[in-house]
Amino acid sequence: MAAAGPESGGSSSSSGGGGGLTGAPGTNTLKKSLEMAGSSGHSSQTIKKGHRGVDSTGETTYKKTTSSALKGAIQLGITHTVGSLSTKPERDVLMQDFYVVESIFFPSEGSNLTPAHHYNDFRFKTYAPVAFRYFRELFGIRPDDYLCSLCSEPLIELSNSGASGSIFYVSSDDEFIIKTVQHKEAEFLQKLLPGYYMNLNQNPRTLLPKFYGLYCVQAGGKNIRIVVMNNLLPRSVRMHQKYDLKGSTYKRRASQKEREKVFPTYKDLDFMQDVQDGLFLDADMYNALCKTLQRDCLVLQSFKIMDYSLLVAVHNLDQAQRERAVVDGSSQADMRRPAAQKALYSTAMESIQGEARRGGTVETDDQMGGIPSRNSKGERLLLYIGIIDVLQSYRFMKKLEHSWKALVHDGDTVSVHRPSFYAERFQRFMCNMVFKKIPLKPSPSKKSRSGVAAPRRSGPSQTQAVCETKVQVTMEAEVEQGSQLGRPDLLPQTPPVDEANSDSAATTLSTSSLGSRGYNSPANSASPGPSMPDQPSGLTEQFEDLPETEISF
Repeated sequence: MAAAGPESGGSSSSSGGGGGLTGAPGTNTLKKSLEMAGSSGHSSQTIKKGHRGVDSTGETTYKKTTSSALKGAIQLGITHTVGSLSTKPERDVLMQDFYVVESIFFPSEGSNLTPAHHYNDFRFKTYAPVAFRYFRELFGIRPDDYLCSLCSEPLIELSNSGASGSIFYVSSDDEFIIKTVQHKEAEFLQKLLPGYYMNLNQNPRTLLPKFYGLYCVQAGGKNIRIVVMNNLLPRSVRMHQKYDLKGSTYKRRASQKEREKVFPTYKDLDFMQDVQDGLFLDADMYNALCKTLQRDCLVLQSFKIMDYSLLVAVHNLDQAQRERAVVDGSSQADMRRPAAQKALYSTAMESIQGEARRGGTVETDDQMGGIPSRNSKGERLLLYIGIIDVLQSYRFMKKLEHSWKALVHDGDTVSVHRPSFYAERFQRFMCNMVFKKIPLKPSPSKKSRSGVAAPRRSGPSQTQAVCETKVQVTMEAEVEQGSQLGRPDLLPQTPPVDEANSDSAATTLSTSSLGSRGYNSPANSASPGPSMPDQPSGLTEQFEDLPETEISF
């Protein structure tokens, strides 16, 4: 192999905005040496999607670099950059820290700064190391935990690559996701870092992706850019449904090829067909979720970001219990919990609960970090949600794409739209169609109270109902008074009234007694039954609710 010359074992640093996003000196030398890696496999690739391919042996490649070599380079690079960063004193983040790019060369034979390895030579770049160290500290991720999660065990490649052809790796403890990103996306994220820093300082609880690191592996003459993020979907929890939702209807149905996968990702039209009534949350949870979505969409809109999605994964607790009953013959509830995540605010439940203090732990009864919910059948669900694909800026190409689609289709239904309209439509779809409040049932006491009480001011229909109530109460008073006709010295018996309804019932009885002429009593048939002005005031309050008649003292 060709030696790297002066680059062997050397490291460099640049502070230009895009300095680390283009090729570096010595790339041609590396290209010649690295293209030899896995050449037999690369010459017989059978499947290719974007930069991602699968050779005849079944191993994934990305930009002609095998997945095993890429994983090894990532772990070597992160180990070095985090270790070297720990020797630098902690300080406040400065504006220039967002644009620093550090570079280190890893020759296969090793150097005074890097260990020997069995991969081909590669260069590893770290973007804004001081800024990302601050982000990790903000989420409670210690350097040793970060290294232990990403570098102590082999990374696990996920089979579902998504529409972009990216490669996804997950750490062995389910803590972090590593995703390959395109050049424009990496450059856009680097420009977003100052605003991202400000937003996280104001609100670390968000459904937006949590970015923990941005790196680049130069191998085979290609730049492979990767970003480390929080993992939304723990592998220890079986997801029964998974949806990628944008609030758009144009071509928003999963393809037949996607449906044939073991764990397919469905889209908006599939959700509207499968979950027509939506997902029900209690009022507090619904309000917290919609408030978080509104706040996050405002941030994305201010950055002119669009075409993002809400990933909604559903774990059906009742269905999982039935599945275990078939396998184990027992229907005991699943009390297993995935390992607690090291990062703060990383679960869906923590992301929408804003009342806990920063740096504290949140104890919830959601069992597995999901948001408790129910479907229209009343089945218990856990929702794992997060906003994804946020590195899409509404630039010239997106404007051109929307203009072309709007000529052919309804412009308001396509996913590519101006950021303000996209954010409004996104929120409206999520909070009206996807998530709904659990309807509250009126209590029996409120029913009885509303059925007896007569409003002070009522319309024609209400007046008729009140009159019917008066007639019914008057007839009861007549029956009771008729039973006492033989004993004029006895008071008529007061109808029994519930304690909770005594005030409203008393008002109705008093009103129905005044002006009634239907009594069979001779006194009432002869005179209208005026009020008793000579009655003591205390007795007036006691008997004002009774039917008017002559009372002897």
